[in-house]
Amino acid sequence: MTQHAITVLGHDRPGIIAQATAVLADLGLNIEDTSMTLLRGHFAMTLICAGGATEGRIVDALAPLAEDGSLTVTVREVSGEHAAGDGGTPHVLTVHGGDRPGIVSGVVAVVAGVGGNVTDLTTRLSGDLYVLLAEVDLPAGVDVDALRAALTDEGARLGVGVTLRAAEADEL
Repeated sequence: MTQHAITVLGHDRPGIIAQATAVLADLGLNIEDTSMTLLRGHFAMTLICAGGATEGRIVDALAPLAEDGSLTVTVREVSGEHAAGDGGTPHVLTVHGGDRPGIVSGVVAVVAGVGGNVTDLTTRLSGDLYVLLAEVDLPAGVDVDALRAALTDEGARLGVGVTLRAAEADEL
C-alpha cells in the first residue's frame, strides 16, 4: 500500500473533480485527504490517496484530464508517515487590510518564529481589501499573549489588522 500526492491545476470547468476522483476510484485508490478550491477562476486540487496503484499507472490513468492543455496533473509518491502532534493547540489567525506584497510571509514568519505550524491558509482579494484566514497549531508552552502582541506589531508594520484566537472544536 502506497500513498501518492496528486495535484490538478488549471482553467476551471464543470466535472474536473468528478472525472479525477472516478479515475482514482477505478484504480482502487482511497482518497484520504484533499483540498480543492478556485483561485481567480483557476481550479486547484491536491489529494493524498492510498492504494496499490503505481505512480506510472496513476499518471497514465489521469492523462486524459490534461489532454487539451487546460489542466496540469502531477503525481508523486509520498511517505505514509503522519507528522506527530506535539500536544499544541489549534488557533485561528485572521488578517484584513489593504493589499500589498509581503503580508503572508510577514505574518506567518511570526507564527513560525514560535514554532507554530500553519495547517490551512486561505486568502482572498476583494477590490483593495485583502483577507487571510489561517488555522495554526501552536506548540504547548507558547506565550499566546506575547505572540498576539508580535502579530499586532507585524500587522502595524504591514498596515493590516491581525487577530489570533483559540479555535473552537466545531470550527476546524
